[in-house]
Amino acid sequence: MKRTALLAAGAALMTLAVGGRWDIALAAWIFPVLLLRFARTGRAWTAAAGIWAANVAAALFWTWESALGSGPVVIAGAAAIGALRTVPYVLDRWLVRRLPPWPALLVFPAAVAGTEFLLTLLTPFGTAFGVLAVTQYGELPLLQVVAVTGSYGIGFLIAWFAGVVNLAWADRTRRAARPCAVFAGVLLAVVAFGGVRLAFFSSAQHTVRIAGVGPRPELRAAEKAAVRRIPGGRREVATAPAASVGPAMHAVLADLLASTRREAAAGARIVVWPENAVSAQEAGERAVIDAARAEARRDGVYLEIGVNVYGATGPSFGKDETLLIGPDGAVLWTYQKAHPIPGSETFEPGDGHVPVVDTPYGRLANVICYDADFPAMMRVRADIVLVPSHDWREYGDAHTRKASLRAIEGGYALFRQDGQGVTSAFDRHGRVLATTDTFAAGVETTVAYVPTRGGTTVYDVVGDAFAWLCLGAVGVLAVAGAVRGRRRNAEAAQVTREDVLAG
Repeated sequence: MKRTALLAAGAALMTLAVGGRWDIALAAWIFPVLLLRFARTGRAWTAAAGIWAANVAAALFWTWESALGSGPVVIAGAAAIGALRTVPYVLDRWLVRRLPPWPALLVFPAAVAGTEFLLTLLTPFGTAFGVLAVTQYGELPLLQVVAVTGSYGIGFLIAWFAGVVNLAWADRTRRAARPCAVFAGVLLAVVAFGGVRLAFFSSAQHTVRIAGVGPRPELRAAEKAAVRRIPGGRREVATAPAASVGPAMHAVLADLLASTRREAAAGARIVVWPENAVSAQEAGERAVIDAARAEARRDGVYLEIGVNVYGATGPSFGKDETLLIGPDGAVLWTYQKAHPIPGSETFEPGDGHVPVVDTPYGRLANVICYDADFPAMMRVRADIVLVPSHDWREYGDAHTRKASLRAIEGGYALFRQDGQGVTSAFDRHGRVLATTDTFAAGVETTVAYVPTRGGTTVYDVVGDAFAWLCLGAVGVLAVAGAVRGRRRNAEAAQVTREDVLAG
């Protein structure tokens, strides 16, 4: 197979494994095989340039299919992320011939897992892009390993698969049989572990009925239209006459309160509104909260509300917050989004402290939307994590699927109420308990019976230890490869010198 064909096929398949709405799980296993073969052949600089171009193209494709926008900042970000994701291929090419066969086989998977981890630390995207685990949504026996390794264990396995296939591709003798057999055994053990975990450790003794509600689409549209009629930005909306935006905002609030009342009467004990479900001028924020408190007290429910506050003070000119209100009307937490979407939201980030409260239905916790793309932040001892969110048609389903990984990693149920997207509830093993596509259904109401007791996972205890071990292994292997290469060069030079003297 020609190098150009390898690069073209690998790049094309990578666009189907980027964490978008058109992902194909199998594509994530095939594209690294082709790109690794390409990277190991031909000139080093053309290999690196080709892999970088493929990664940049995949990143730009993801922004396009997800309707995330475009422009110089997006292109620069794609170029930088593409460079980081090229590093595993460069390291593999450099070290694969300098190290003994078994250590050489670990370079690529360790580098891929380490790079995925670095993406969550060094970029503002978290696991939204560049983490292969998100492409395996629905493959629950395989995904259970993230309860031990975090999401990066899946990337390690996929990259290891690419390495053993390339070994067999290049060396069709029996020497490749043992590494292939070892990988097959490990993969089988991982899937068996997941199967046992799903079969024997997932019974729910008690559940609670949770309802997610959102405003009717026509009321949301009327509110947006009223805001757009105010010239300027968020500050101008905050200081505009109440009569210009107040009626539309109050209509949304009234609809949310009525939906809350309806679901409480139907048996819901916890009701969740989406992110920014109701908007308010800064002067009217207290009235919104008081109305929600009165409703929670009247219905006897735990009510989680999402409020978009327009403020007159810069640079954020408002806040993106959620509040949990108890059945007695008391505010149990007020939480501000810790990770505003880069280039889209100007809110001042919250402190990132995830609130947790004890209730008769287990320990409840809360983050907002994009916060759930940061695994370290989601390591919280809770039974149910509420994730009020707000997406859009092109990205809602993909974004909700990514959140399911946090449930498996953390050992808790997760309820993601998504305004203008896909709402889903997951148990602590990633099983879907309920789901609603708000665009297809035309409503933003979802009801699920959610387990009230979570469990402790290895990942919850040790955190990103696996990822750090991978980074450490890459460092050790790089040093070993450099030393062996220098020693080999010195020995070759000595042999040449002796040949000259002998001649």
